[in-house]
Amino acid sequence: MIYVTGDLHGDINRFKSKEMRKLRKNDYLIVCGDFGFFWNGAAREKRQLKWIGKRPYHVLFLEGTHDNLDLLEEYPLVKWQGGEVHEISGRLRHLCRGSVFDIEEQALFVFGGGASEDLDVRQEHVSWWSRELPSPEEIKSAWANLEKRRSKVDYIFTHQGSRRIRQFLSMDKSGAGVLDIFLDKVRESCSYTRWFFGGVHLDKVVPPAETAVFEKVLAVYDKCGIQRGDPRKSIFGKAKSGQ
Repeated sequence: MIYVTGDLHGDINRFKSKEMRKLRKNDYLIVCGDFGFFWNGAAREKRQLKWIGKRPYHVLFLEGTHDNLDLLEEYPLVKWQGGEVHEISGRLRHLCRGSVFDIEEQALFVFGGGASEDLDVRQEHVSWWSRELPSPEEIKSAWANLEKRRSKVDYIFTHQGSRRIRQFLSMDKSGAGVLDIFLDKVRESCSYTRWFFGGVHLDKVVPPAETAVFEKVLAVYDKCGIQRGDPRKSIFGKAKSGQ
């Protein structure tokens, strides 16, 4: 079974919660960014990563805006389940942005990263990494991976939601950045069952095909009431499609 949750921010107690304890051997838990256990590389942090990797289920995470990308890139980059990952420890892996993974016969597109809103109090390579935003090469690779699937996947996982969805949730009036433009285009041109995203610190379903995740641990499949449909037929009306 595949499960999803939101920003952990380095809180090890989340793994000891009642919701986490329902996960079984060889299940998959996807964390939608701000994993938080990559920050300063301290000995305690390394012990926690090993402990997480020993969970009976797989822990798979995307990077957000509170993850040390310099530390992440020190880990081996390998092919896994059709995409690229950083092998961290045991069953703990970082899912690289733009990859499509085949897990339990489901096609999962992932794209981590985000735009920090508090740059005035951040320091480059200490508490902020400019690579949190995608490079042109990463975006090009992501489109190539989606095109191989004819722009159709089962589920999408990101840290930052599309700008249109964020505007609906929080009345975001900010200008569109490179990641906003990319995610909005994905939303308009790709077919998917449901899109899970973190970053907004909310647990909220946006009908019919987006879900903001934070503290809850949700099962991805239809047993939770998720139904397959055209995500472009939403509360916003039918979006323009490149298909």
